[in-house]
Amino acid sequence: MENSLKYEKINRAIMIIRGQKVIIDNDLADLFGIKTFRLNEQVKRNIHRFPNDFMFELNEEEFENWRRQFGTSNEDRMGLRYQPFAFTEEGVAQLSTVLNSDRAIRVNIQIIRMFTKMRSFVLSNKDILRKLDDIERQYHDHDKKIEAIFNYLKKLKSADKAESDFKNRNRIGYKP
Repeated sequence: MENSLKYEKINRAIMIIRGQKVIIDNDLADLFGIKTFRLNEQVKRNIHRFPNDFMFELNEEEFENWRRQFGTSNEDRMGLRYQPFAFTEEGVAQLSTVLNSDRAIRVNIQIIRMFTKMRSFVLSNKDILRKLDDIERQYHDHDKKIEAIFNYLKKLKSADKAESDFKNRNRIGYKP
């Protein structure tokens, strides 16, 4: 049961930022059972192990979007002094080289397994996802066509009404 809870927690922590699956530093720290500043401290001590494709700092817009997900609109930055770091799958794997506790290693393995499951799910359902995109595009075109049909029907109805009004008008002039 504990593993499934962890997998659920990991699954909720994975987000898409800059088109990549990432986990934010404070979520990782929570999973590892350490303070965020300790995680970042270890990363900064070993910064040469974390190139930009392994880890990046959220920009202001990304930070605001991330913060809105929690429903906080106040300007206190959720108690953060700096923008959080986002770790890609490779960055999470690299964390195992700088965090050596048993819990960090176990959680790291679970996170890597979750990333792998997500990748295999996307790959195995690629055709389905492509078909859904095709259907969505097709229906988008249908929406435009249906709207054009309704506009044409409205014009026909108004023309029909105008013709009916003309036929039923009060006639003036000589009546035989």
